[in-house]
Amino acid sequence: MPVAANKVILVTGSSSGIGAEVARLAARNAYNVLVNYNSNRGGADAVVAYCLEQGVEALAVGANIADDGACRKMVAAAVDAWGRVDVLVNNAGTTKFCAHADLEGLDAKDFHDLYAVNTIGAFQMIRAVVPVMKKTGGAIVNVASVAGLIGVGSSLAYACSKAAMLALNLSMARNLGPEIRVNAVCPGMVAGEWLQEGLGEELYSTVRQHFEAQAPTGNIMNAATVAENIWYFADSAPNVTGEHLLLDGGATLPY
Repeated sequence: MPVAANKVILVTGSSSGIGAEVARLAARNAYNVLVNYNSNRGGADAVVAYCLEQGVEALAVGANIADDGACRKMVAAAVDAWGRVDVLVNNAGTTKFCAHADLEGLDAKDFHDLYAVNTIGAFQMIRAVVPVMKKTGGAIVNVASVAGLIGVGSSLAYACSKAAMLALNLSMARNLGPEIRVNAVCPGMVAGEWLQEGLGEELYSTVRQHFEAQAPTGNIMNAATVAENIWYFADSAPNVTGEHLLLDGGATLPY
């Protein structure tokens, strides 16, 4: 099987938001791109079209990463198309919005559903990509969250799933070297439609103003700024592995 001259990136959950920004950034840097979507085929096709305009190859693959078979088929699609995978970005995620103090607002199924995507799905993608990535070397970037560091965020189940992802990040960094580097980013509040829809317009505006006031930079993150930091771990950062980078404009700095 011929191996593409361009490097190849696979970004889960890349039909919109952070994942789409990472895919577009990779295309501008001459990577072939596999765009993954779960339900938003239109968004994925738009990202593919953008990548093609940059002069690289790209394809959209529908897959729910909670399904191990779907993870393996998605990696196989990249290998069939280009013979290699140089970067995996584990960006796909889900949540249930529920106040942390509302212990009756979550049940076991909620935890199972969130872990299935946010933690187990990330593990399954890593396991699927390792055999091909070991051949050429590469990088894995896990999109965790400040929630997994300090126990905040959209729900307790979400925070726990992202803390577990950070444990996965450490273990994989230790065990996949020297060929593969594994790092994580931990965004705080990220401006955008996903959070706006989840919180509702009024609460979203209040929370955003709070975090902007707390941040020494005066700004919170958006999808593009998160993508830029993911790209550092994906394409640069030689000899850096097992690290996580907090991305919140300094809003959660200790006093």
